[in-house]
Amino acid sequence: MRELRDIEGLHPRDLSRRQRLILVYAVGVVSIILVYTVVYNVGMRTLENRPQSIFRSLQTVTETMTTTGYGADAAWSTPAMNLLMVTMQVTGVAIGFVTLRILVIPLFERTPLNLDDRLSIKNDHVVIAEYQRDTGVLLDELEELDVDYVLVESDEDEAKQLSDDGYQVINGDPEERSDLDRASIEKAKLLITDAGDSTASIVLTALEANEDLRVISFTASTRRKAALAEIGVDRIAAPHALIGRRLAEKATTPVTVDVSTTADPVTIREILVRRNSPLHGVRLRESPLATHPDLTLVAGWFDGELRLSPSPDERLTPNTVLVVAGPESAISEVASEMTGVRTPRNSAQSRVLVAGLGEGGAAAIDVLSTDVSVTTIDESESAQPDVVGDVTEPETLRAAGIEDASALVVTVDDDATALLTIAMARSLSEDVEILARVTDADKASEAFRAGADYVLSVQRVCARLVAAEVHGERVMDPVGQIRLIRTDAASFVGDSLADARRTPERGWTVVGISRDGTVHTDEHATIEAGDDVFLAGSDDAIQEFERKVGRT
Repeated sequence: MRELRDIEGLHPRDLSRRQRLILVYAVGVVSIILVYTVVYNVGMRTLENRPQSIFRSLQTVTETMTTTGYGADAAWSTPAMNLLMVTMQVTGVAIGFVTLRILVIPLFERTPLNLDDRLSIKNDHVVIAEYQRDTGVLLDELEELDVDYVLVESDEDEAKQLSDDGYQVINGDPEERSDLDRASIEKAKLLITDAGDSTASIVLTALEANEDLRVISFTASTRRKAALAEIGVDRIAAPHALIGRRLAEKATTPVTVDVSTTADPVTIREILVRRNSPLHGVRLRESPLATHPDLTLVAGWFDGELRLSPSPDERLTPNTVLVVAGPESAISEVASEMTGVRTPRNSAQSRVLVAGLGEGGAAAIDVLSTDVSVTTIDESESAQPDVVGDVTEPETLRAAGIEDASALVVTVDDDATALLTIAMARSLSEDVEILARVTDADKASEAFRAGADYVLSVQRVCARLVAAEVHGERVMDPVGQIRLIRTDAASFVGDSLADARRTPERGWTVVGISRDGTVHTDEHATIEAGDDVFLAGSDDAIQEFERKVGRT
């Protein structure tokens, strides 16, 4: 007997708490059934005068407690037996609820869920490995574009939650070939990695399975670009640096070089719709810029996404940047008349403050031209800023010259700090243009309420970058990617400017014509032989036009 107790798993101390609970529960249920069986058997013999076997009594007790029905014993003549049957029925219902709670529900909760069973058949899809940002923002972007994908997530709880939300997710380690195979890596067209130090291992494993795979990698530092390119990454994106550069471009509002020799040259300029603009909610077709007879709306950035040419039904928001082409004087006149829309400044008159000297702040400084006065702010002396201090304190911003600054670029790492910095800067200067970076996409609206004029979210930009790769969208392009050229009129003779502008899908549009030294931008003007035609559009579209028509 002692040897039997010492066998592993049979001694009570070898059982888990749950196993002991189940054992006690089972013994209790069996005991109750046996007691009821004996009492019922005695009652039938003495009270009902219908003696029967103990096994028949066991059957009746079981039928009663499980509420499955009765056989011959369907009626009883004595009150004591009626009360006994009611007691057994109530006991059976109570045991049923306890059984669900102790046995059935925990059993299903502990059953491993194979998320692979929820995946649809994949082919020519995108595999996402360890996305460290807000995954929902990226996956929503892909689903809106109807892009097929599989996310390989190592965190089991996160993977299950995303899968329950309807996303195509499996739980696994993307450094393991077997887990990548579960994501059909050999049939994928694109791999997206955002795994920090594990990126190299993931990329090499994936390329071993599919050497034709295109790879995009997100990295926290631009210093890793050379190493990632060496192992086969096709596109390396450092979101903080990318956003820092974009904010700096907005801070100085770059203008393309004009190609006209007239007194009133044709140029391209960006106009930022500020937070207090009366244009909010107005459709492009109803805006003064779109309806001006001498101006052409070439493109627009909406939350960091470039649309060439934007739909006339697009609504303007505080984050909209319109790219307008036309005579310099006409652009300046309209921009100055539009309350809440700042007229682009001359870079030589700009004084820009950069708050936060991390990867984004350093990238912003690199973009700013040498004739722009730059003052840097950081609380760390090791960063060697011009002003050392807390950017949320008024004394720090005053020491940096916030009252006289034309723009403030906020690239601090913490969203809460960024929001407080924006609010403090706005309280000190109503005229300074505030351009900020936030991590959480949901914080962008809060940044506008705090007083920012232009906000980019790391989560949103990363999602748009992926969209750009898989769907051909343009995201975060500098204004230099939009070109203005002068060509002959051979391809357009007889068309009015309105007719020549009716096909925005080409990626370029006709801005105006030059005739006898005068520039005409009115849409009713008719293009004649001998005219020079000004075209504006994306760099790729302009190159395609030059290949087909011939460069002039």
